[in-house]
Amino acid sequence: MTPSTPHPDRLAATDPALVGLLRGWLPARRWFPAKGDDVDVTSVGTIALTDPEGDALVQVVLLRARTSAVDTVLQVPVTLREPREGDADADPAVIGAIGTPPLLVRDACGDPAFLRAWLAVATGPGPSSPAGIGLDTDHPRVISGEQSNTSVIIPGPDGGAILKVFRALSAGTNPDVEIPRALATVGWWHVPTPLAWLEAGWLDDGAPAVGHLAVLSRYVPGAQDGFELACAMAGEGKSFAPLAEELGAVIAGMHAALARAIPMSDEDATSVSAQGVADAVTARFRWACDAVPSLTGYADAVQAVADRAAALTSVPSAQRIHGDLHLGQALRAQGAWFLTDFEGEPLAPIATRSRPDLPVRDVAGVLRSLDYAAAVGGADEAWTLDAREALLNGYREAQPKDARAHATDPDAAEVSATDALEILRAVELERALYEAVYEARNRPTWARIPAAALTRLLGPPVL
Repeated sequence: MTPSTPHPDRLAATDPALVGLLRGWLPARRWFPAKGDDVDVTSVGTIALTDPEGDALVQVVLLRARTSAVDTVLQVPVTLREPREGDADADPAVIGAIGTPPLLVRDACGDPAFLRAWLAVATGPGPSSPAGIGLDTDHPRVISGEQSNTSVIIPGPDGGAILKVFRALSAGTNPDVEIPRALATVGWWHVPTPLAWLEAGWLDDGAPAVGHLAVLSRYVPGAQDGFELACAMAGEGKSFAPLAEELGAVIAGMHAALARAIPMSDEDATSVSAQGVADAVTARFRWACDAVPSLTGYADAVQAVADRAAALTSVPSAQRIHGDLHLGQALRAQGAWFLTDFEGEPLAPIATRSRPDLPVRDVAGVLRSLDYAAAVGGADEAWTLDAREALLNGYREAQPKDARAHATDPDAAEVSATDALEILRAVELERALYEAVYEARNRPTWARIPAAALTRLLGPPVL
């Protein structure tokens, strides 16, 4: 924690009128995780920040949202100003007004006053203050459509920067701060450079907690979302294979860089076993069948995959990975791929998101994403198979020749190509089963996408 980090004992009480206003505003936010009528929103406290120009009162309000299924601390940065004529009509960020005389309350993520105040207290990797890097805080642009956080593009030198405000807070070092910093430290340039970050403390049911509020990274101008790019190319009948091969090599480079930047103990490196891979598949299958009973027709084929995985003599070493990699986390710009969004599932504990895992899990995530891009773009199976093989080829060719493995057979010096494919099959199957449940519950018209993957991985179901 840096000296400027707000501690729990610096939390001020939140104005009850402000809590009431936010309580009514929150349920319509896409990033608000508590759905339904049983949500209970209470105040954790408020962190006051100071706008160097004194344009507004800047506060980071911490609220606890609880339902039978969710219990999380959220941050809502707000600014408070005396209203001016037309403010509420002209500004979609306006939440409402409180007090007498009234103060106008805005969602502050795109407010210049909040950005100036945030930069004034943030910590950066170098000796210079983040506030002195020349960003144009008067002309920010909030990215619309995000489901978990709020990101703001701030113009400036070298393309400017992007501030990601974590809406759901967790105690510990957020992977979206830790991993890009680690990768940048070892010179891996396919990640947007982290420029600044901010920690804070709060009380979690009376116990002190410390975690990251936000991270500022170099913005990659002109970047194309990898999923949108793949969908467009699929729709035009253009092969994605060359770009997929490049992406596979970049993913391999990320894994090699992470292995150097965040070395594992022997215990962590061997924390995932062949039996563990098999058990994960069977557990996921049981869960999926409870939700989608028609999946039981795959029972024998799933068990065969699990049995082959359990019989493997070697598996790759576990290490830090991206953990939620898909084409939407890859940006294409300046003739290269950049990987982003290392946060993982925002509502999961930091310890879960930071757990060492098999690198192939990231590869499987992109393979599944290729299936979705082909379906959205209307490409045929040949397009998908070419892209999949190219991704795997790029990954294999770029892997370090001395990549470690741990083995039950002392004579197994490295993971064989056959064993690697069996592990990939098991991990991809696990993800496809999750998708089958998600689509059945949320997008039934998309259920055909994971269904096709299950048939490819397992053969047709037994009716």
